[in-house]
Amino acid sequence: MSPAGVVDLLVDGPWSHSLVAANGARFHVAECGAANDPLVLFLHGFPEFWWAWRHQLPVVAAAGYRAVAMDLRGYGASDKTPRGYDPYTAAADVSGVIRSLGATDAVIVGHGWGGFIGWSAAVLVPRQVRGLAAVSAPHPLLLTRSGQTKALTRSAWFQLPILPERRLLAQDGIHIERLLRAWAAPGGTFPDAEASRRYRAALQVWPAPHCALEYHRWFARSRLRPDGRKYSAKMRTPVAVPVLQLQGAQDPAVSPTATTPPDLVTAPLSHELVTTAGHFPHEEEPALFNRVLVEWLKST
Repeated sequence: MSPAGVVDLLVDGPWSHSLVAANGARFHVAECGAANDPLVLFLHGFPEFWWAWRHQLPVVAAAGYRAVAMDLRGYGASDKTPRGYDPYTAAADVSGVIRSLGATDAVIVGHGWGGFIGWSAAVLVPRQVRGLAAVSAPHPLLLTRSGQTKALTRSAWFQLPILPERRLLAQDGIHIERLLRAWAAPGGTFPDAEASRRYRAALQVWPAPHCALEYHRWFARSRLRPDGRKYSAKMRTPVAVPVLQLQGAQDPAVSPTATTPPDLVTAPLSHELVTTAGHFPHEEEPALFNRVLVEWLKST
């Protein structure tokens, strides 16, 4: 069913695991809730995998939704293809997974690069997106504007060939733990020992570290290419579904002041700032995050 090492990422819990075929690849999903309930699809960020949403899946399911967390292409137990780490392919992945799950649309909850994909899907495959909760993920057009240079600078070393992959693999993935700790709020408890162990293990399954970095590399290298210019032009299309933008006030990776301008969203747009969280509010402050998310879901 899965490559060596991946079985350890199928963590037991109040969810079921399965593989679904979509957009020419297989994607691992973890699911809670009844199949006929409205679908909420969770997209993790870097350097995590589906398990990042362990605090949210049972709570959202208990609120009356079908809560599904997928491993993005290249991560966890999903296929690790040689190509496909651009937003067009990623949006098509999301659209295909939604249809393979038997649903016509979903509310997307995306963190970090998962949020970047969520924004992209809301514009590129709008029929499949019922709403978007973007966590620590400003609108893609804001990432190259003033105030976001620190986010780009922190990932600049990802553009180097081979060396970043080796660094992520070195010393049993200790650099992954350091990234998580550096991007979380200072003095907090995230990542704890279990989170550190699981996220380090997830990026030890080759070629997961290479695939994960390819998302970053496309974004940086596409700026001067026709596909990047085409994407930026397309993303000027306003999002026509309700959007919740939720950020941590102590996020050192993405500026918490990067709020989406109203002209980029024509439907209701909400902003929430978690004062005690950094880049991972869904893991650092799960109870508060869950309350805000469920209240927003009920209002959409």
